[in-house]
Amino acid sequence: MRIALGIAYDGTDFDGWQSQPTGNTVQDHVERALANVAQHPVRITAAGRTDAGVHAMAQVAHFDTEVSRPDSAWVRGVNAHLPGAIAVQWALPVEGNFHARFSATSRTYRYLLLNHPVRPSILAHRTGWFHAPLDLESMRAAAGKLVGEQNFNAFRSSQCQAKSPIRTMRNISITRHGNYFVYTFSANAFLHHMVRNLVGCLVYVGNGKHPPDWVTDVLSSRDRGRCAPTFAPDGLYLSGVGYGECFQFPEFSQAIPLFPAEVE
Repeated sequence: MRIALGIAYDGTDFDGWQSQPTGNTVQDHVERALANVAQHPVRITAAGRTDAGVHAMAQVAHFDTEVSRPDSAWVRGVNAHLPGAIAVQWALPVEGNFHARFSATSRTYRYLLLNHPVRPSILAHRTGWFHAPLDLESMRAAAGKLVGEQNFNAFRSSQCQAKSPIRTMRNISITRHGNYFVYTFSANAFLHHMVRNLVGCLVYVGNGKHPPDWVTDVLSSRDRGRCAPTFAPDGLYLSGVGYGECFQFPEFSQAIPLFPAEVE
């Protein structure tokens, strides 16, 4: 049978999602924990491969097994074998045609940024930081120019392995909560480092280094060298994966406190 999992994790101490020889990726830890419960080797596939230092509140993955276990065993039983920074949120049997990556129709990432002269302390490694004042409306104006089906070649890393740089950005919202900005990006899919590069460009605009129209010039250039430096991974969260109506997955309860609903 095929089992879908909802997973949340703090990526600070891990070498990203995808399995590495170090054995210290989120995938490596989850596979070892699943193997303890299943009593056989397990390989899992995720909706998105987050980089080292990037977090997830709503990662979705699947694996196949021939053993029968109660759904709770795939949650509490697996969590008993996981580091404290990783937790399976839910587990559900799914049809064999479900694929965590290829069945997904959208992904949503959020970037949490502290905008304050003093660096973060309590939220160190869990928020990005920019010391100089940022203008919300300028960043919103620039973000609006990035929505739609676009060639995002200028916003991807040189190591990106995607065959095409064309992506459909469905929505970008920027909200302010006291000294924090929350950038929310929803698209059909993302390129390697794409969100962090977008945040870097929006920060350049917010700080007055460039006008909002500058992001259009970067986009049309298709040249990574025209883009802002890649922003730190600390504040980046995979916060949602969308699937068709035939897949009804539970909510991720741990996603609520970090990004408040109130908007200034």
